[in-house]
Amino acid sequence: MTRVRIGLASVLLAAVLAGCGGGRIAPVVERVPAPMGSGTAEPATGRASSADARPETYTVKRGDTLYGIALDNGLDYREVAEWNKLENVNVIRIGQVLRLRPPVDAPAAAEAVVQVRPIPGSGAVDVKPLGASELLKTEPLARKLPYSEENVALLAKPAARTVAPPPPPATAAKPEARPAPPVPAAAPRAETPSAPQDDEKVDWAWPSTGRLIAGFSDPANKGLDIAGRPGDPVTASAAGRVVYSGSGLRGYGKLIIVKHNNTYLSAYAHNREILVKEGQNVTRGQKLAELGDTDADRPKLHFEIRRLGKPIDPAKLLPERP
Repeated sequence: MTRVRIGLASVLLAAVLAGCGGGRIAPVVERVPAPMGSGTAEPATGRASSADARPETYTVKRGDTLYGIALDNGLDYREVAEWNKLENVNVIRIGQVLRLRPPVDAPAAAEAVVQVRPIPGSGAVDVKPLGASELLKTEPLARKLPYSEENVALLAKPAARTVAPPPPPATAAKPEARPAPPVPAAAPRAETPSAPQDDEKVDWAWPSTGRLIAGFSDPANKGLDIAGRPGDPVTASAAGRVVYSGSGLRGYGKLIIVKHNNTYLSAYAHNREILVKEGQNVTRGQKLAELGDTDADRPKLHFEIRRLGKPIDPAKLLPERP
């Protein structure tokens, strides 16, 4: 009787559970974590670091030239022309807004990850020695003799067993030489970014050996004036790249501008003869030009150093003169 009651209770409990479970089952959604790097990237602003105080744009005013705008902002005029899609570097309009930063490039597409798996090698070659059943066998040699008493007596004697010498041990078969499976190519190493260059560390030198006749006094004099004779050598104050060579800036005569890094430019004005070309790399102390008096009241070198386009006193960076 007790067993009947227990069974009945089990049936009732199963019915109750079935009734409760007859409702709608909540769906279970499996959320797979997104792979690293697939998050929504913040839009690039194209802004330079806070240490770079240069503006992002410049509005052209009367009397401006692209060369002067580039010099005042520590830039290569050809880059400014490229960023603003100028067909003629000598033609800019009053009120025109020029970009002083490179345009923001679209993010590079993620490269597909190539998985390299090793090719499984073939199994080991089974080498089995020859079994006993495979040894060489020899048969007794049958001889026919003419009838005689001596031969009968010889044959009556027990035959001496000739034991065949054991065959030489079988040499284990050498496994067939197989070419080694190709070694999977190593995954390319990500290049370790080199340490950022310290743009403040420039090895400066005097560009001329003449006598200093005028010091820095911005805005009256944005550099140093060094006296000399026509034809005296004018040398690079530091290693860099020539970003301007010509006479397109009023008041500078034949001018050379060298870009040393993203921070510093140096300018060499009033030359008689220019000996380098735009885009040319120069070394510290390399002869750039011959001293002259173009657009000046006397033969002299006007020398400027600009940090982020702003003129600074070169005497504070140059070494002491002997």
